[in-house]
Amino acid sequence: MVVKRLPAETITKGGIVIPDKSAEKSTEGEVYAVGEGTLLNNGELRPLAVKAGDRILFGQYSGPEVKIDGETYLIIKEPDILAVLDQTSVQEQAA
Repeated sequence: MVVKRLPAETITKGGIVIPDKSAEKSTEGEVYAVGEGTLLNNGELRPLAVKAGDRILFGQYSGPEVKIDGETYLIIKEPDILAVLDQTSVQEQAA
């Protein structure tokens, strides 16, 4: 699946500003595209549990980064997803 990493928090809950150089990469992202599913041992195709627009948490070093049209995306597998935060699009929430 293709995931766009969401911006990391630059201010802590206590109001401390974190400089860009010391900020860790965000482990939260929005799913932009998914494949057809996972091929099981018996040959059946199981649909993925997430869909485009879902907000997820993933491991900090999950999947390779690729650049498409100047934007950076991650290519990750379903087992790399730690949690599904929201099954509605981040873009819909901003509207």
